[in-house]
Amino acid sequence: MPPPSSPPTGERRPRALVIDHAWRGLGPGLEPLSGPGGAPLTRTVKLIVLPLIVRPALRPALAADFLAPAETSLLDELIRESTGRLVATAQWFTLLKKARRALGVVAGNPQDLYFQRCFELAVEHGAPRQGADVLARALVEEVAHSPGGRTVDALKDHLGDAARRSRLDAELAAAWESRPPPADAAAATAALQRAAEVLDACGTPGPAGTSPTYTGMVEAGLGELFGRVLWAYASGVWGRGNLPTHLGLTGRQVPPRPEVGRGASTATLPAPLDRTLFERLFTVLQSSAHREELATVAELVARETGRSCAPLGLYDESLRVAVVLGGGLAAGLDPLGTGEGAPGRTAAHRAVNSRWRREASVLRARRMTVSARPDPDGGVLDALAQDLRTPWAAYMRRLWVRLHGRDVRDAPLEDLASAWAVLDGVARSVMMDHRARVRAALRALSVPPAPVAEPRSA
Repeated sequence: MPPPSSPPTGERRPRALVIDHAWRGLGPGLEPLSGPGGAPLTRTVKLIVLPLIVRPALRPALAADFLAPAETSLLDELIRESTGRLVATAQWFTLLKKARRALGVVAGNPQDLYFQRCFELAVEHGAPRQGADVLARALVEEVAHSPGGRTVDALKDHLGDAARRSRLDAELAAAWESRPPPADAAAATAALQRAAEVLDACGTPGPAGTSPTYTGMVEAGLGELFGRVLWAYASGVWGRGNLPTHLGLTGRQVPPRPEVGRGASTATLPAPLDRTLFERLFTVLQSSAHREELATVAELVARETGRSCAPLGLYDESLRVAVVLGGGLAAGLDPLGTGEGAPGRTAAHRAVNSRWRREASVLRARRMTVSARPDPDGGVLDALAQDLRTPWAAYMRRLWVRLHGRDVRDAPLEDLASAWAVLDGVARSVMMDHRARVRAALRALSVPPAPVAEPRSA
């Protein structure tokens, strides 16, 4: 499949599309790292391209979801310069899978286990040469027998021990009972008033790196205080009677005491504050592009036991404040332009809502879902309409997951600029997700039904 055509000069482009375009232009030899259509696999991007080639921690300009022309050119150049190493990585991966089959290893996903190790081998040795099969076999054995591996299987083994499960359950119960008492709803109102000031400094070109109001919220512990409010049922904290208190962070009236858990599935994960220890760490291990930087599974579980019982399910105060800011933003999201939640609208709300309303997919969905064409069976159009009427749920769920991932890695949000980058990035991500779902629904609706065969006569 040929790479997509380049955009007009000066247009900002989604980073994912830049990576896809560059990848398709690298030529043959990358099939083990690519999907059927020629695009890089999701794990290829998460485990190799971003952390090992793009390295956004060293190049912050490439960390954004949308890139200006200069950053687009740099990203394209970095990927194309890595062609030789990527081809060698694909060859090493094929060799390691062959060794894995010969050794009868079945645990773990080979891409998760070997992608980054294969890139390291490509950097150190180039393409596989004579004796490479011996090196591949040794590496597979090393990974298979590595104690405390940072994988979902290792987590399952760790939490499968009956004695350990009993001890962790007792620790969870004790941590939950020793929490500070819930705070009064008035504290939430005060925190949200400060949050509105911060959000009004966002959404304009380049908010200042430091903000006295943002810093003051962190220093005053308003995130913790807000989390303590949400431990008790406090209606109306958002200034709108039609908004649930927790904005989708829990499906219960109040968050439940966390359980240990035995398994998880991405398709059935509950709301963030309703997740078990297993489910909370499952998402971290599944999405991590830098597993070697994580603590061992035993350490992750030990810290998560306390974190799951902390206000908002987070330890770091700057991340808790980001939840408050995100909640204030989410409460005013209005992609359909109904005018709901207008009081307290800030510069951040205007920036996000105007971007969302310009989406062609939202305009088409609005016409279809609020027109006189109901979806009596409660099908895909009904679900899309509900997403547009209750956008805060998807936003808060995704925001919490990102903040939780930062908390696990001890990566606070040091200033307003970094906090806004996360808040705005989540809004863009939710919008693009919704765009993809709308387009898929419209494609499905445009397909004519299959003709019904005439019944044959006896």
